[in-house]
Amino acid sequence: MQKNEVKIRFTPPPAWCSTLLTGNPLFNDLCRQFNLAGQPQWPGVTLLNQWAQNAVFRFVDNDALAEDGRYYEECIYATQCIPTRKDNWHDFFGALIWCLFPKTKALLNQLHIAEIAQHGLKQRSKLRNKLTLFDECGVVLCLEPAAFEHAELLRQHQWQQSFVVKRSDWWQGIRPMIFGHAMYEMATAPFIGLTSKALFIEVPAGFSQWPLTAAYSFVDVKLHEQIANEAVLLDNQQLTPLPLLGVPRWYNDNETAGFYHNTDYFRPKRPR
Repeated sequence: MQKNEVKIRFTPPPAWCSTLLTGNPLFNDLCRQFNLAGQPQWPGVTLLNQWAQNAVFRFVDNDALAEDGRYYEECIYATQCIPTRKDNWHDFFGALIWCLFPKTKALLNQLHIAEIAQHGLKQRSKLRNKLTLFDECGVVLCLEPAAFEHAELLRQHQWQQSFVVKRSDWWQGIRPMIFGHAMYEMATAPFIGLTSKALFIEVPAGFSQWPLTAAYSFVDVKLHEQIANEAVLLDNQQLTPLPLLGVPRWYNDNETAGFYHNTDYFRPKRPR
């Protein structure tokens, strides 16, 4: 970065606006699952707890964190209460991810605590950095057997092959799901450069046509198993860059093949 360049920090919209969500296909799953179109104002912790149904955790006002005095992850682990800032996009989307992936989110919290116990709060281990990366920026690409070649195509930055030549595989053999709540937050004002981290999992044939609730429940269990037993987050073949706005159906401008010619966004793989 040159000295006269200024790094611009992303700023989300200042106020609640449900049309930001209903008018953006990136939020289709959330709108279908949580009736966001009918919300005239910020959903508070009472409504978020209703959406969580009978979960073992509950959302509480962020003031509880200051009163507790422990670190955020420690507070959640000890109390099963999730401090949530009022009128805040980041925490709002974080809460919805807890509702969609309760087993995986609880596991990430447990792994954070185990790493803190071993390394302390200040020293962040490689695993803890990966946990945070997935938690904030992860997108799960659910691959049916006939479409599993896309994992390697995307790892090798073969964007044209996956997004254009084999575009029909998306939503037929490839079912993307956003896990990182920071990705949802930044999608409220999408910009070229918005990049997530892809985690690939195998799913049964026909999975892309499953009902929404069943699909998310299956992936939650699958993620929990893989992260707990296979150290999937430490696999260098996982959490690879994925230009989020390149995913078919998630951004209207990518309907034209020329959209993918922007090599500043769809970057070729760097030679080793």
